[in-house]
This record gives sequence, structure tokens and C-alpha cells, in this order.
Amino acid sequence: MPDADPAADMALLHDAALAAGRIAMRHRRDGVTARDKGDGQGPVTAADLEVDATLRDRLTAARPGYGWLSEESLDDADRLGREYVFVVDPIDGTRAFVAGQPDFTHALAVVRNGRPVAAAIHQPARGRTWLAAEGRGATLDGVPIAPSDCNRLQGARVLAAKANLNPVHWRDGVPPPVERTFRSSLAYRLALVAQGRFDAMVTLRPCWEWDIAAGALICTEAGAAVTDRNGAALRFNGPGRQVDGVLAGTPAVHAALLAGLQ
Repeated sequence: MPDADPAADMALLHDAALAAGRIAMRHRRDGVTARDKGDGQGPVTAADLEVDATLRDRLTAARPGYGWLSEESLDDADRLGREYVFVVDPIDGTRAFVAGQPDFTHALAVVRNGRPVAAAIHQPARGRTWLAAEGRGATLDGVPIAPSDCNRLQGARVLAAKANLNPVHWRDGVPPPVERTFRSSLAYRLALVAQGRFDAMVTLRPCWEWDIAAGALICTEAGAAVTDRNGAALRFNGPGRQVDGVLAGTPAVHAALLAGLQ
């Protein structure tokens, strides 16, 4: 397959994400009901499934040579042999969506040979869209974004679930005083770091690729550092569909967090 244009793929993802937002907001107006998927997978709604089907039809029709990986689609090992793969979370933050909260997002990425090259994160309840294409920077609603200028861990604003700051994970106990906040959508947390609203985000559990592929590119294109919990570069379209935690932040805060981990 000839090399694709990341900017063209970004535009495709942008349009698809906006369409996903219209579906989600219609369901939200009409009333949302959820069922549990079991095995600790969390809730799913009719909106998740409709968004997934719409995105798959729309995106694979536009790029028939690309593979597909999504939270709500049955996995197909055919994707493992594809150079390009769509990695999609139809609704990231389904619990927030069910609760009527605005923090849910649609997270869409194109991955080439394991690396994200185009991304869109759309938050329809707030009317926000983050975009990135490889080598072209990242934007929020068309305006270029960059991480904060925070250069030390003490006092940093960190997005993390409380369990991630348990002393058991850290060499010298809990990191120095940080301002801890939480958002339910991993994609949203990464986007907030990319735009400088927060200085870092930490999640130490294994993460599904569809939760983070789009946000990882938006962070790196904005100028933030992003790795797994061991400091390794994130790779996507793996057979296990997970990465070993995520650390993202300003270069200095990311380095301090990484140095402090067990």
C-alpha cells in the first residue's frame, strides 16, 4: 500500500468523530440504559454499539486496506498483518456517559506499523475536538496546543486514580505533594495533558490500546513525553491489545514520575 497522508487521515477521523458525537448526544437526549459486559469489562450501551458500527462502516469504506481494532467489535487477527489499522474507542468513559456527565469522548486513531500517525478525540457534550497528525503538531478546536511549563514534580497537577499513588508503587513512598485529580476517560486525561491543563497523567494498570492510541499521538505532537510505566515507547496493534500502563506529562514531570516508580 502506498504511504498514506497523515493529514488526510486526520481529517477523515475528525469528520467521523463529529458523526459519532451526534449519535451519542441523540442517545443522551432519548435516555441511556446500560448492561454490564461481564468479566470486569464494565458497561456498554446502545450508543456504544451504534457508534462502533457507524465508525467501522464509515472508516473502512474510506480506507478499505486498513485493519480494525475497537473496544466494541469482535477482534479479527487479520489486523495484525496490516500496515495501517484504525484503533477506536467508540465511547471512552461510558460510565460518565451513563451518569449524564460530560467527560466522555470518542477516541479515534490510525496506527501505522505500531505507531499512531493520525488522531482525533471529540468530546461532544463540551463541543471540544483535539486533533493530531504525525509531524504536524496538535490542536484543540483548531488552535495549536502545548504542555504546561511545569518543570518539577512537587506541586504538579497530576491526573490519576487514587490507587496509582499508593506507596507500594513508588521507590521512596508516595511522590512529593502533587495536586491529584481524576477524569473518567483516559483519552480525555491525555488530551488535558497535551493542552497544558494538567502537568501529567498516570495509570499503572494494563491499558487497552483503544483508550490511549489517539491521546498518545496528541500528547507527543503537542510536545509532551509519553511512555508505558517502564519508560518504553508505546506500541499499538499488538496481539494482546494492551500496553503496560501509561505515563504522560511535561518532559521534566514525566522523568520524575518514571524515576520514582518501583
